[in-house]
Amino acid sequence: MTPSTTRNTVGQVVRFGLVGVVNTGTYYGLYLLFGLWVPYITAHVLAFALSMVGSFFLTSYFTYRTRPTWKKFLLFPLTNAANFVITTVGVYVLVDLMDVDSTYAPLIAAAAAIPVTFVLSRTIMLGPDTTRTRESLTETVVTK
Repeated sequence: MTPSTTRNTVGQVVRFGLVGVVNTGTYYGLYLLFGLWVPYITAHVLAFALSMVGSFFLTSYFTYRTRPTWKKFLLFPLTNAANFVITTVGVYVLVDLMDVDSTYAPLIAAAAAIPVTFVLSRTIMLGPDTTRTRESLTETVVTK
């Protein structure tokens, strides 16, 4: 990896984290708002769906600075599914197998899911070969 590629990746990780904070705040605010009128589970589903749409556009434009497409939009929920599976399994392992306090287990499991969801979202937004630079792509085209 070149220094500029490393800086770009670090910047993406930081922006990914910021989007996560905004997304969590948006979800929670919408959940509380919808909870004034509908049952809590309905409020949760609505808030989750709307915050995921917002997260998609923030991730596309802000984190990876790429154009959103329908294909990316339809694949994006995989990042949430992966996050859900990792955190659910993580909470179980931490609480039932490692005797970690159930108050802290979700936070630890969520932190463990971040690298996986970052790589998955980056792959969805930028394509599977995100390590190649523009220069290497140009060299590949010119030499062939």
